[in-house]
Amino acid sequence: MELSAVLTSAPEGGYFAFNSETGTTTQGETVEEALTNLREATELYLEEFPVTKIPRPLLTTFYSFTRSYALRGNAHRRAAP
Repeated sequence: MELSAVLTSAPEGGYFAFNSETGTTTQGETVEEALTNLREATELYLEEFPVTKIPRPLLTTFYSFTRSYALRGNAHRRAAP
């Protein structure tokens, strides 16, 4: 069964790994370790919750424009962009 893996760099080093079809997540110090751990976590998940067909995810990208907020006293004020 072919499944997807999404890897992102962890702020403290290493990588986070996510399988979107099952929702399993894990981490590793290297890409190879993260993928090995994800494969194992996903196999364990599928042993417990077997499925015969997993739909392929739609992968796309998007931009996020966030604003920072400053707190003063009890009032929330939006910081200048």
